[in-house]
This record gives sequence, structure tokens and C-alpha cells, in this order.
Amino acid sequence: MFQRPAKDEYPDYYVPYVDLVPEGDIVQVLNENLQKTVSLFEGISEEVSLHRYAPEKWSIKEVLGHITDTERIMSYRLLRVGRGDQTPLAGFNENDYVQAAQTNNLSLKTILEDFKAVRNATISLIQNLPHEAWENKGNANRMEITTRAIAFIIAGHQMHHCKIVEDRYL
Repeated sequence: MFQRPAKDEYPDYYVPYVDLVPEGDIVQVLNENLQKTVSLFEGISEEVSLHRYAPEKWSIKEVLGHITDTERIMSYRLLRVGRGDQTPLAGFNENDYVQAAQTNNLSLKTILEDFKAVRNATISLIQNLPHEAWENKGNANRMEITTRAIAFIIAGHQMHHCKIVEDRYL
């Protein structure tokens, strides 16, 4: 049911994210990574959460806000494509979203609670999709993509950014 997407099911720029996702049940991967992400960010103080590893880079809070916003958008895409909606879905500018979110004005705990809520909603959506919906194709940001690919992109995107937090921020 949760078969890995083929390379022709998503745009090339998502390859690094999909490649990060281990073999196995995508719901289990999302659940495990929820726990790992909570553990990672719970270990960061409010003071450290404002750290940027370079002047023009996002703070740790902004990275977590970005992970959350992107998952919200990708879950919406997953819903639309999974339901067979052929309406082209617009792209978004991640930097504009980070700036508009003003996550540095929120507590890290609040941002983490938001991430947990979004991830749990994503898992619920994925668990309740009909089997045949996994192969549905839609159009997001002017590119063809499948429901299955979106689920893997969600997981890989979060893994990518958590690795950056571990390697460059902490």
C-alpha cells in the first residue's frame, strides 16, 4: 500500500528528499520522525532557538516553522491529488512564508506543538486514503506529481531540515 514512488512520479528537485526516506511503511516513518523531531527541538533552549548559523539564514525557530508550513501545504496537495482533483495547485515562496510567519515572536514550545498537530493530521490523512488514491496524479507548481510521492516528500523534507539543524546549528 505504501510503495515508494518511482522517479517519474515527482519533479527532479524532490529527489534529495525522497532519497532520504528509508524503505518501509510511510506512516511508520512519519510517526518515528515525529518523535525524533520532538526530541530534537525539546532539547533546544529559547535562547539557542534564535541562533542562525550564518547572517542570512533562518533561525532554528524559523526552520521549524518552515517545516510545519511546508507540511501543511504539501498535505493540502496530498488531499487534493488523493481525491482526484485535477485543478493545478500553485507553488509558494518559502522565504516569504518564513518572513510572514514571524515565528521568532513565538515560543519554541508553541511552534513545536503546531508541528505535532500538523504531523498528526498528515498521518491521519494518509492512513485514511483509499488504496487506489496513491497512484492519482495531479499538478502542483506546474509539475505532475502523485499522491504517493507527496507523502514521501513530506517525510524527506522534514528529515532534510532536521539534519541541517543538527549539523549546522547545534
